[in-house]
This record gives sequence, structure tokens and C-alpha cells, in this order.
Amino acid sequence: MIGYVTLGTKDIKKAAQFYDKIAAEMGVGRFMESDTFIAWGSPGGGAGLGLTQPFDGKPMSVGNGVMVAFAAKDKAQVDRIYKLALSLGGTDEGPPGQRSEQFYAAYFRDPEGNKLNAFVMG
Repeated sequence: MIGYVTLGTKDIKKAAQFYDKIAAEMGVGRFMESDTFIAWGSPGGGAGLGLTQPFDGKPMSVGNGVMVAFAAKDKAQVDRIYKLALSLGGTDEGPPGQRSEQFYAAYFRDPEGNKLNAFVMG
């Protein structure tokens, strides 16, 4: 249903370092970029995640209630993504764990405060 999600950034180069490493752990890389925009995803697949300096020139802000979730391949990858995010300057919003019988997830924020999640069903 969703083609891609875009998050704002104050510093595209610094933010890209964080997302390049998260994307690499998930087996994808950059597939579109300019001086103010980068998108990660896989060729032939959905665009995935975009990162941009706001087009209107106003400062980026973190949406209250907004969260982007990364679909991991297994619980071990959820754990790795969470640890990687924290090692790259992200902050904890809820360590990896079973949230329900069918949902294992970890919650964190990128260095600019965007809320993220890595999860696996099962």
C-alpha cells in the first residue's frame, strides 16, 4: 500500500551516514539522490525510505505520532538494527522484545529525533 516514506533532515550528509548503515544491514542501498534528497531501496522494488531537506526551505521538524518501521528478516536482525542505530547516535525508545505473540520489535530515534522501529512478525 505505501510506496515510500520521506523524513526531513537538517544535515543530509550527516543523516545519510546513519541511514546508509541501517540500509546496508537490511541489504539495500541508495538508488536515487541529489544535493538535497536521498532514497534507499532495491531496484525493481518500492522506494522504501527517502531523506530530504524540506522543499519549502523551513526547518525540518519531527512529526508527533509519526514513525517509520523497517521490516526485518528475523529477530536477530531486529536486534542488530537496534544496536547499530544506537551506536550511530540514535536514542532508545524501547529495546528489542516480544510485544505480542506475533510481533517482535525495537524502537529508536535517529540522531535528529525521527522515530523508527525495526520489527518482525512472529
